[in-house]
Amino acid sequence: MTLWTAPDAAAATGGKATGDWLVTGISIDTRSLQPGDLFVALTAARDGHDFVVDALSKGAGAALVSRRPEGVADDAPLLVVPDVLEGLRALGAAGRARSKAKVIGITGSVGKTSTKDMAREMLAEFGKVHAAEASFNNHWGVPITLARLPQDADFAVIEMGMSNAGEIEPLTTLARPNVAIVTAIAPAHLESLGSLEAIAQEKASIFAGLEPGGTAIYPADLPTSPILDAAAKAHAATCLPFGAGDVPLHLHDIRQTETALVVRAKVGRMALAVRLVNSGVHAATNALACLGAAHALGLDLARAAHALGRWQPPAGRGLRQDILLDPVEDARFTLIDDAFNANPASMTAALALLAQATPGPGGRRIAILGDMLELGPDELAMHKALAQDSAMPQIRLVHCVGPRMASLHAALPARQRGKRVDTAEALVDHAHHLVAPGDVVLVKGSKGSRVSRVVDALRGLDTTSSQEKGS
Repeated sequence: MTLWTAPDAAAATGGKATGDWLVTGISIDTRSLQPGDLFVALTAARDGHDFVVDALSKGAGAALVSRRPEGVADDAPLLVVPDVLEGLRALGAAGRARSKAKVIGITGSVGKTSTKDMAREMLAEFGKVHAAEASFNNHWGVPITLARLPQDADFAVIEMGMSNAGEIEPLTTLARPNVAIVTAIAPAHLESLGSLEAIAQEKASIFAGLEPGGTAIYPADLPTSPILDAAAKAHAATCLPFGAGDVPLHLHDIRQTETALVVRAKVGRMALAVRLVNSGVHAATNALACLGAAHALGLDLARAAHALGRWQPPAGRGLRQDILLDPVEDARFTLIDDAFNANPASMTAALALLAQATPGPGGRRIAILGDMLELGPDELAMHKALAQDSAMPQIRLVHCVGPRMASLHAALPARQRGKRVDTAEALVDHAHHLVAPGDVVLVKGSKGSRVSRVVDALRGLDTTSSQEKGS
């Protein structure tokens, strides 16, 4: 399906199109570019103009550039603009303007991507949904997501992230959400913002971009909730705070089972139950926020709750899988992959999920924990405090990865101390020594800690694929 024609893209950006082309997608990376994509020559670690020849040779429909790169033919399909990033933003704004889709914007210290994926699963029950791939939530990711927005989409789910103050408002102004969600305020990005109050102010700025008649959804039970409430009331026609108190989105009960989380809630006057497979308690409020969005959009809440039950955590965000060590003995362990990100709040939730898990005969609960990054001057104290987490007594062994996690390792009782290494790579070659049949193993840490390398190594112990090849 055609996404942009040359005349439409030129009109949207104020640029000059060479040739009469059309594109069916948008790419910023020649390694993942598909034939027919518009290649956007952004300048980041490297100048995207250096890859335009390669992009066109791989079938790009056109390239968005600020100059004709060396080696590009005079008749090559280009869209020439003064500044590529500004051109991309203009294309995103035009994509949003021409769309009839209801837009749900999501931000928060934790739970953004999971809530985005939950909302996508839920909204697919009611129409065609467009959502950001991966975590396309920054100054170029949001414009790309909007520029990719199909004209026939019924809903769009846009994730918005930040590292520094002042980054959310430009994104929400571009996305113009009909519903804006703040998932949580937690100690993340303290290094750059300095306080939870400053984080709340920044996250609350998502409400500034709401369309007239828009709805704000946000937690009601946090110390920083008054900041969110004030911003919501300043910009939203409808405010739907969520939590355990007397609020429009009321979390009535949470029950954790071995394989699922059962959430009972009231949305307005309607009682609902959602069963979330392989999820911990941190997923409850994310699901409640999604139900709030369904309510704001006038959707059937019973259908929405049922559709939410189809969501499962993806790799890196709590995905649980059995790893077969020995097909003859049927020896296996359970891996919980939560290696994409971490801060104190999400770490507590993940440890609670591990504590609820039941090991097999002779098995142990094991945590492999990587550094939590961007926590500011109190980061070592926050790592050390995990030793007092209520779930820790249920965990047999804790391996610590990174210089910050050394604080936790030193605070643990000797019987719980596993390996302490400076880098994840130091554990990779010893992966087979870290687990035994019946174990349940959680791997969690900030992306920069690279504990996902340990996840890959543990997955590499799986004999299932070789067994299938031999059959």
